[in-house]
Amino acid sequence: MSTQRIAIVGPGLLGGSIALALRGRPGFKTAIWARRPEAVEELKAIAIAGYAATNLPRVVRDADLIVLCTPVGAMPALAREIAATAKPGAVVTDVGSVKGALVVELGAIFAGKMRFVGSHPMAGSDQSGLRAARADLFAGAVCVVTPAADSDTAAVATVSAFWEALGCQVCQFSPSAHDEAVALISHFPHLLAATLLNVVAEQNAEAFGVCGPGFRDTTRVAGGAPEMWAEILASNSSAVRAALDATIAKLGEIGNILARDPSDPAILDFLTHAKTRRDALRLPPS
Repeated sequence: MSTQRIAIVGPGLLGGSIALALRGRPGFKTAIWARRPEAVEELKAIAIAGYAATNLPRVVRDADLIVLCTPVGAMPALAREIAATAKPGAVVTDVGSVKGALVVELGAIFAGKMRFVGSHPMAGSDQSGLRAARADLFAGAVCVVTPAADSDTAAVATVSAFWEALGCQVCQFSPSAHDEAVALISHFPHLLAATLLNVVAEQNAEAFGVCGPGFRDTTRVAGGAPEMWAEILASNSSAVRAALDATIAKLGEIGNILARDPSDPAILDFLTHAKTRRDALRLPPS
């Protein structure tokens, strides 16, 4: 079996977890780029990859597959440098949680040079950075691969096989369908959790002193990095606003029922439907 050379651009939670999952695995050889020398030293200290450096051309030049694991806003500039230095025909993917505009922009940067296919592993944490990385982060997680209409089919297969090798269940969405879906199940829930925390703080901060595991679990995602999430919400603002509007309308319906008749069976039906849907979810282990 030939060895696949993987270049990981960005050693945070996802990039670090990819490296840990591949460490010592036959058939893969990894190299990692980090922006800061201190991060490179940390990578070397834990022997997370075969090569680590701040020199991007050296990290990517021999790679068969390059995985962009930086914040979405940093990807285009890095992509331009990669396009000028990596070997022609290499496959490039990313882990960004917003796909519409990104797939168009990165696809244009790599056109005629490398083969770009977007992807988004639905595996994260309220913690961030290399120290939060885990070798089993992707085990059982869904990874959404988001090819463009003109994506190279062999490159799509390469990206899908890579995520499957890490333990992901792979599915394919168009970039726009991906953004609509993740707005509903990831981006808007983060905004909702942050809203709940701020409402409690403003209405009755003493309530925090008696909160239990239900409140902890409901608001866990709000512990994510604010700068990263502000960028995500801005990048997918249209789909997030649609989710927000739909939720406000649904809350308005429930509020009207409670104001009219708190014992109305519609409330029980609402909660029952929600429980049925929650019980039917197939979720990876936490």
